Amino acid sequence: MPSTLELCEKFYGTKDIYELFSINKDASENDIKKAYYRLSLIVHPDRVKEEDKIEATEKFKILSKIHSVLSDKDRRVLYDEKGVIDEDDEDSLGANWLAMWQQFFKPITSEDISKFEKEFIGSELERGDIKKAYLNGKGCMDYMHNCVPFMSCKDEPRIIAIVKDMIASGEVPEFKAFTEEPIHKKERRLKKEAKEAQKAAVIQEKMKKETENTFEEQILNRQLERAQNFNSLIDKLAQKNGDDATKKKQRAKNSPLKRLMKQNEGKAKQNRETKKPIWF
Repeated sequence: MPSTLELCEKFYGTKDIYELFSINKDASENDIKKAYYRLSLIVHPDRVKEEDKIEATEKFKILSKIHSVLSDKDRRVLYDEKGVIDEDDEDSLGANWLAMWQQFFKPITSEDISKFEKEFIGSELERGDIKKAYLNGKGCMDYMHNCVPFMSCKDEPRIIAIVKDMIASGEVPEFKAFTEEPIHKKERRLKKEAKEAQKAAVIQEKMKKETENTFEEQILNRQLERAQNFNSLIDKLAQKNGDDATKKKQRAKNSPLKRLMKQNEGKAKQNRETKKPIWF
C-alpha cells in the first residue's frame, strides 16, 4: 500500500507537505487550519464531475492525513527531522476523514464553492498554483488542467499569458511542451470538455425532470388526500344523519303520548273483554 508521502506525490506532485499546504515550517495551528480548509474546498468531491469523485475523495483523504500530522507535535517533529510520516494511525484516520473534517468546518455548500472560485481566480493564490503546476508538469497543459483548480479551456489564453510573463522575467524556465504544444492536444481537450459539458447537461435535465415529477406526485398525493378526507366527511355526515333519524324514531316511539296511547289501547282491550267503560 502506498505511503502518505507517495500518495502526496502521486496526486499533488510533491512529497513536501509544507509545499502542499503552501505554508512555512513555523506555521501556526491557525495557518495550518486555514490552508487545510482552502485546499479542501478545491478538491471537495461535491465540486467535481461524477467520474472524478473517486480521485477527489482520495485527495480529500490525503489532506486530512497531512493536517493530522501538522497538528500533532510529535508527528510534526518526526517529519521535520526525518522527512517521514508515522503511519500507525493512518488506517483509523482514513476511515474517519470526513468526520474529522466536519469537526473543524461547517458542511460545504455549492454556494461556498462558487464563492471561493470567484475569490481564487485572478488571485496570487491561483498564480502560485499555476506556477507549481507548470514546473511539476514540465509545461504540460494537460497536467496543468488537472492541477490548477477551476481551470478550463476558456481559461487557457489567460493562464498562458501569466506563464509567458513568468518565463520572460526568468521566474520559471521555458519548456517546449508549453511553447510548442501540438494543436491536436488542445483540440482533444476541447472535445473532451465539450463532451463532459454535454453529459453534465443531460444529468442536470434528468434531475430537473425528477424534481418536477416529484412535485407533480406531491400535488397528486395532496389532491388524493383531500378527496379521501372529503369522502370520509360525507360518510360521517351520512352516518350522523342516519343515527339522528334513528334516534328521532326512538324518541318518538318512547314519547309520553305514545306511552299513554299504548296504555289506553291495553285498557280498551281489557274492557272489551270485561265489557267495562274506558276511563282515562
